[in-house]
Amino acid sequence: MGNRWTPEAAHRWFARQPWLVGCNFTPSNAINQLEMWQAGSFDLATIDRELELAASVGMNSVRVYLHDLLWLDDAAAFLARIDAFLAVADRHGIRTMLVLFDSCWHPEPALGPQPQPREGVHNSGWVQSPGVAVLRNPDEHARLEDYVRGVVGRFGQDQRVLAWDIWNEPDNGPEVALCDPAALKAKADLVVPLLVEAFGWARAMQPMQPLTSGIWLGDWSAPDLLSPIQQAQTSHSDVISFHNYGIAEDFAQRVKWLKTMGRPLLCTEYMARPAGSTFQAILPIAKEEQVGTFCWGLVKGKTQTHLPWDKWENPNLEGLKEKWFHDIFDADGTPHDESEVAFLRLINRLDEMTA
Repeated sequence: MGNRWTPEAAHRWFARQPWLVGCNFTPSNAINQLEMWQAGSFDLATIDRELELAASVGMNSVRVYLHDLLWLDDAAAFLARIDAFLAVADRHGIRTMLVLFDSCWHPEPALGPQPQPREGVHNSGWVQSPGVAVLRNPDEHARLEDYVRGVVGRFGQDQRVLAWDIWNEPDNGPEVALCDPAALKAKADLVVPLLVEAFGWARAMQPMQPLTSGIWLGDWSAPDLLSPIQQAQTSHSDVISFHNYGIAEDFAQRVKWLKTMGRPLLCTEYMARPAGSTFQAILPIAKEEQVGTFCWGLVKGKTQTHLPWDKWENPNLEGLKEKWFHDIFDADGTPHDESEVAFLRLINRLDEMTA
């Protein structure tokens, strides 16, 4: 069994990386993780074309979601498709953070043909991993262990893999969307033991890459303000990751809070234009503070994440009403905002010149 990296080891790893600038990537013709990876819909040509767009604006990393059901369906074929993805990304100079579990959106995932997008709905087909029924059933957890050990064991010494995100937003999901204290406690009681186990399963494979799980809710200004799930996430992470869709001042404040943990920082989700979380607002701070960044989205597609979150309103930013919420390019490669793409190329080129 491996041990959590020391802060010194984490900083040595981080110092060897370029400034990490990337995106959360799902190809435009996939509505969710299952459609991205299943044999019948895995589309390497589209992945290649769209990762070329990421590289064209200087991105050197992507964050990509896997799913436990894909391992259950055909582990060997799933591993082969991950390998093919990594080869394409590497050809574009891009390294990949792989996400193993996710508590967001629909709680009952199923293999096979995935639904068509619901008109006007942001991320209408995204699915949790594991589903709630599996989360509640300890008899299913042995196969989750096989999945984690199998994937990390296969790619844990692979230079093309940047890091392992053990669990995306483990305190999210429709059952806690209203922030009901009872629902939050019930979720924590289910998730925390499995989250800790998942860190252990991954670490037992002794990967060369760091492990992390990003926090996103609440006040992080003092350790005792973190929820039980957040305490489990941060205390087992080699590098600290977080999500932030706030304005520049909020981003800077959260970076300041998290730096007290003494470990490198990765912002694994940001960029929501109507909320004031833009490339121009966030990236200069991230660069100055040496925080790795992964925006949400790359190419507008079946996830429909160019649409706003449900009932999203920000009356203070009326001028951005016509902006996409997330995503950078249309499916044909046309930028949503030419000035934004020019800014990305400029800030990344400047980083190369001063490295």
